[in-house]
Amino acid sequence: MLFALICKDKPGHLQVRLDTRPDHVAFLNELNARGALKFAGPFLDADGKPDGTLAVIEAADAAAAQALAATDPYAKAGLFESVVIRPWNWVFNNPANA
Repeated sequence: MLFALICKDKPGHLQVRLDTRPDHVAFLNELNARGALKFAGPFLDADGKPDGTLAVIEAADAAAAQALAATDPYAKAGLFESVVIRPWNWVFNNPANA
């Protein structure tokens, strides 16, 4: 099942994001290599600076998605003000349906 991770950064935490980014990218690369990451990228503020994350992952259930999200280096670094995890159905432009 697919889950959307909608993460909002804490205000004033851009440097935490920048400092943690290499570990976060390595984490996403590992998820991608095992097929669990479908897509991901940052939300941007009015100045074009990252201030959150949208990622879609595949997990067995909501508990597994939550456990996976908790291992993200950004989450471990305390970057996020909030994380919403929602089941998601990829209907349009899903490469699996091509």
